[in-house]
Amino acid sequence: GTALGPLLLGTERGMRFRVFADETRPLLQGARLSAFEMQTAGVDTTLICDNMASITMKRGKINIVFVGCDRVASNGDFANKIGTYGVAVLAAYHGIPFYTVLPSSTIDMSIPDGKHIVIEERDPAEVTHFAGVQTAPEGIRVCNPAFDVTPHKLLTGIVTEKGVIHPPFGERLLELFG
Repeated sequence: GTALGPLLLGTERGMRFRVFADETRPLLQGARLSAFEMQTAGVDTTLICDNMASITMKRGKINIVFVGCDRVASNGDFANKIGTYGVAVLAAYHGIPFYTVLPSSTIDMSIPDGKHIVIEERDPAEVTHFAGVQTAPEGIRVCNPAFDVTPHKLLTGIVTEKGVIHPPFGERLLELFG
């Protein structure tokens, strides 16, 4: 994915990284895709459960966070896979720089802010079942948003193929893409 770009490019150029990859529940894209891509590229990768990010940060094992992005609003708020907002809050608490990495085609200047990004609700079975086996009580209500929105105030920078954009995001995005 695009978020892996800086790591893969750095690895190609001889840089060494140690990455902690979140599994990305409920569909495990981080475990199935991101971890696979990094390991295949020779990046030292450790897979962690989503709820392990906080202790990994607290232990001082993380010094920068890169995440992907599905849509950026004109003020810099952005949507990404569910759990991104929580990781951003943790990074802010621990003083860890937090970047989103994306192609500039992801920036939608017609969306004023994150409140206007529509969030898809996914199939409840993704949460109530694992590997085809029901793991939750029959009839339980499920909340399963596929994405969440991270406020631009938690961002250190937006990385695109055109370079890194720093705050104030609204002004910078308008200059580059308005």
